[in-house]
This record gives sequence, C-alpha cells and structure tokens, in this order.
Amino acid sequence: MLFGVYGDVQRVKILFNKKDTALIQFASGQQAQTAHRHLHRVSFQGKVMHVTNSKHMNVAMPKDSQDAHLTQDYTDSVLHRYKQPGSHNLQNIYAPSATLHISNVPATLSEEDIGQLVLSAAQCAPVAFKWLPSQRQDAEQRVDRKMALVQLPSTEQSIQTLVTLHNYKVGDKRYLRVAFAKNPTVQ
Repeated sequence: MLFGVYGDVQRVKILFNKKDTALIQFASGQQAQTAHRHLHRVSFQGKVMHVTNSKHMNVAMPKDSQDAHLTQDYTDSVLHRYKQPGSHNLQNIYAPSATLHISNVPATLSEEDIGQLVLSAAQCAPVAFKWLPSQRQDAEQRVDRKMALVQLPSTEQSIQTLVTLHNYKVGDKRYLRVAFAKNPTVQ
C-alpha cells in the first residue's frame, strides 16, 4: 500500500535470502522516481527504508514454486490510484507527514468513528481532526462524500494508518481513500 501512494505498483518480489528487501516495479519510471524521492530514508515499523534504483528493469514472475509466494503481480489491481489518465490524484502526491487526507467517507461515519479506526490502525488517537467541504455531488445533487484531515502524533504512525486504512471497507460498496496531506498539520 505505501509504495502505491506514489505510483501504480505492477509487481513486487521479496528477495528469498533478504526478506526485508523487495523489488518493486511501477507502471513507469517517473512513478518509481517519485516513490524514491518521497520514501528514501523514511522510518516505517521501526526501520529506516533505503529506496534505490534497481539494475533490473522488470520484476520477473518466478518459474518454480519454491519462491512463488514471494512474488506478486498487481498489474490489474483495483487499488491503482493513477490508472485514469488525467486523474486529480496526480496533482495530490505529497511526502509522508503526520497528517492524512481521508476521502470517500460516508455520511454515516462520524469524527469519533474515524478516530476509532485510526486508534485501531496506529495504536494512537488523532491529535487533530478537521472535516473538509465536499466538492462533489451525486446524480440527485446530494453531497454525501465527506473528506477529512487527520493529524497523528508522528509521521511513522501516519504511515501505519495509511497502510491499514487505505481501501478499508466502510459500507456496502464504499472504501476509504487515504493519502498524505499537503500540509503537515491540520489548520
């Protein structure tokens, strides 16, 4: 999920002899560079990530079954954020920060509900919360897609929350969308 914030991940291969190392193939070199720029030297789950360019242009699918479970193909994933040409998501790519932008929130979800989701994801409560005005309306001119900014105590807790809550099912056909916010604090 984390690398998918910066591009459409096509394939991931966890190295057999180095389980804390992976090759990640993006849909384009530009997306890979964006991920590198924003995630190199970022702390996640108690470790500092080191993101570098690979000498391999593609992640090959395994030929034998010994390490088949270590390689996944996400080419047709519904989780891709940038599959639509001209998507507004391309203009909203920001570095990890303590503040998250959460969208596609159903009207039935309250600030307290979101706080409980964050608490379960990051083992901490939000330090600040702000509803944002929705700019979308459905066919009947109802505005029911809420957006919010949620600030956590640290960037690492924010990353954990994003990884856990992006595409989290909150209704029959509704999934939360989570990204890093433009501003590092809720204003």
